[in-house]
Amino acid sequence: MLQNLSIQNFVIVDHIDLLFKPGFTVLTGETGAGKSILIDALELVLGRRADTSQIRHGCKRAEITAQFDISAIPALQTWLQENALEDETGICLLRRIMETSGRSRNFINGHAATLQQLRTAGEWLIDIHSQHAHQLLMQGHKQCELLDTWAGESDLARQVSSSYRHWQDLCQQRFSREQQSEQNTREYELLSWQLQELTALNFLSEEWGILQAEHNRLTHTASLLETAQSSLEVLSESETATLPQLSAVITHLHNLTNIDKTLEPICSQLQSSQIQLQEAVYELKYYQQHLDIDPHKLQEIETRIAAIHGTARKYRTSPEMLSELLEATRQRLEVMENISNNEMLAEVEKSARNDYENLAGRLSLARQRAATQLSGQVTESMQVLAMDGGRFNVAMIPVTSGNLHGLEQIEFQVSAHKDLPLRPLNKVASGGELSRISLAIQVITSKIGTTPTLIFDEVDTGIGGRIAEIVGKLLHQLGETRQVISITHLPQVAAKGDHHWRVSKIAGTDDKQLPASHITELDAAERVEEIARMLGGENLTAATLQHAIEMLG
Repeated sequence: MLQNLSIQNFVIVDHIDLLFKPGFTVLTGETGAGKSILIDALELVLGRRADTSQIRHGCKRAEITAQFDISAIPALQTWLQENALEDETGICLLRRIMETSGRSRNFINGHAATLQQLRTAGEWLIDIHSQHAHQLLMQGHKQCELLDTWAGESDLARQVSSSYRHWQDLCQQRFSREQQSEQNTREYELLSWQLQELTALNFLSEEWGILQAEHNRLTHTASLLETAQSSLEVLSESETATLPQLSAVITHLHNLTNIDKTLEPICSQLQSSQIQLQEAVYELKYYQQHLDIDPHKLQEIETRIAAIHGTARKYRTSPEMLSELLEATRQRLEVMENISNNEMLAEVEKSARNDYENLAGRLSLARQRAATQLSGQVTESMQVLAMDGGRFNVAMIPVTSGNLHGLEQIEFQVSAHKDLPLRPLNKVASGGELSRISLAIQVITSKIGTTPTLIFDEVDTGIGGRIAEIVGKLLHQLGETRQVISITHLPQVAAKGDHHWRVSKIAGTDDKQLPASHITELDAAERVEEIARMLGGENLTAATLQHAIEMLG
């Protein structure tokens, strides 16, 4: 439950530090005193988007801190541990700092946190019912959401919505493919022809380098033969060839080694060179013997190169990229084969539809049970709220093929009198009746929830007299098992509170003398005066004071 709320420099609040207790707490005060600031502050610390205009005038930042006892919320404790935000004391401390620069900082138990993490934690901690809740009841999707929450099937409802979107996406894909079938057929035929042509070419990227080298050799065969022959003549076949002359030099030097031994190393080097040169001559003759002019082979290579060049130009690519083009064409054709297979897509779509209908069918059964229970309990509360003979009904109107919310449309129907037929809530209920019905629904749905703290922000607007007293009793009963905080302008409701806070606006104590909102917990005597003020205004009389005493019991 909520234990402490600290607010600094927020709207007209300079500093407030509130300690909350279990049971039913009421907040009262004059219009404009700042009663709803408490709700605004809590919503911000629970992750609502910040607005710099809410920072108190002349201040650089606003700060809101809320402390909760979560010892009875094991699910939240587990979530905090999983996100490294836990506190071993069983406390959850939420803190929000807003600066005039627009920067916002958030903390959970002293750890930096995101707005989404604040919102997630807030779903376990507080349930706020605003004074505009009855207006939301007019909206069909809110009625559906409320019924699913009452049934305890909010997760199943989200699965139904997700499944419906998936099914519809597949329907749209199939429809689009059917519309484009002619275009797809033409593309498929073109890709098939291209794949056949590229496959028939039988080209590999490494072949291109080999072909170019072979073509270059064949086109220069005559020049190569001529060079080889002239080289042989220089080395060994002419009258002045190198090898015979080198041999003569070696013989002459060798004869002189008997005279001078220092010539022996030179002779050895020249003999080594003679051997290498002779090997080169042998290799050159072998090369010359196997280097034949082959016009037929040259023609074959030129034809192959021309075919590769032609195909590359046709597909606007380079010869080296033809292999990659072949693979890309093959992959695209496989995709097109799947696209063209409408039967397979139809099977997938049918499976998605069956999944949706199974989930939606489960949700419908849960809704039927919940609709009967909710209708009965709201109808019973209507009798208590001076709508004798009135009836409330949750209608489930079938929807052909279903929709995002399931196989039926949820419609809240009401009959204010026993002789009147049931009609949609937004067409028959007056303002006062709508307020009472809305309050009955909110109190009833709150009873089944697990959120430890419930806040009602002037949800009793539009009612008064005996009905207001009954509403006070309902909220007090709810406060026996939950922490209930109600902002109210009705003395009948305020009198039923276990604790009473008064909100007032006082002159500022700062240099600029800005007004400030102040909240005081009332003792028994102060409470009598506050109830009397709510009954008869600022001029208290003995009669209003006595009436207040009687209301307080």
